[in-house]
Amino acid sequence: MLFVNDGSTDETWIKIKELADKDHNVKGINLSRNFGKEIALTAGAEAIEDTEAVILMDADLQHPPSLIPELVQQWESGYQIVATQRTAIEYSWLREIGSRAFYYLMRLMSDINLEAKTTDYRLLDKKVLNVLKTFEEKTRFFRGLIDWMGFRKTYVNFSAPERNDGDSTFKLRDLTKLAINSLTSFSLVPLRLTGYLGIFVLMSTSLLMIYMLITQFFTEQILYTTLAYFVVFNTFLFGVVLAAIGMLALYIGHIHTEVIRRPLYIIQEQVGFDSSESGKTTK
Repeated sequence: MLFVNDGSTDETWIKIKELADKDHNVKGINLSRNFGKEIALTAGAEAIEDTEAVILMDADLQHPPSLIPELVQQWESGYQIVATQRTAIEYSWLREIGSRAFYYLMRLMSDINLEAKTTDYRLLDKKVLNVLKTFEEKTRFFRGLIDWMGFRKTYVNFSAPERNDGDSTFKLRDLTKLAINSLTSFSLVPLRLTGYLGIFVLMSTSLLMIYMLITQFFTEQILYTTLAYFVVFNTFLFGVVLAAIGMLALYIGHIHTEVIRRPLYIIQEQVGFDSSESGKTTK
């Protein structure tokens, strides 16, 4: 059992060390700060060595350990990825709408088939795990990377119990950020939409300008001033430029994150590893 403490400020790391001292099968990684769920999952997956399969799960007990035998059974029957789906989720109406919209856009815009209501609670075969370790992008959506790889996959349904203690720190702002990063990481459709918008605006502007010129020359009244022509043309082009700049900024931001080569995470302390395993403190 490998626990990853993602910079929590309570006594979590103390409890992990106590468990590791009592049981040599328990290992722990303490990250130097909170790097986020996606990076914490990466740190745990990359620390696993010499295993036939690995199961990823949250520590808040909303991923029921009682489901593990079924995950293993599906793996033994030949599946290389055994993912889980929640059958009932009590979200606020805003989060529920956002979740549905996110999965719909991901299926529509990207080349991966991301099933709705899936979780990070899943079993990965060692072949999947080894491929996952080769990925180098800094901005990552863990479930998306796994689904992008393909392999033989199946799903197991479960009903999540209430959180045992405390409140989730993964707020709506974090979910929104994750959704945006996921869309821009796995799809170029937003860029294409910007191009389509530009073409639409140019065509609309051209038609409007033609209409204005025709009515101007074939009627005796002066319907439009020079300023009107300028305002119509400039407003539409200005909107296209703003949309293009905003969307390009997202992709340039991802490029910046990738090329600066900053460590993905920093390990402050680890327990349960022998000397040959404990040398890596950054990734």
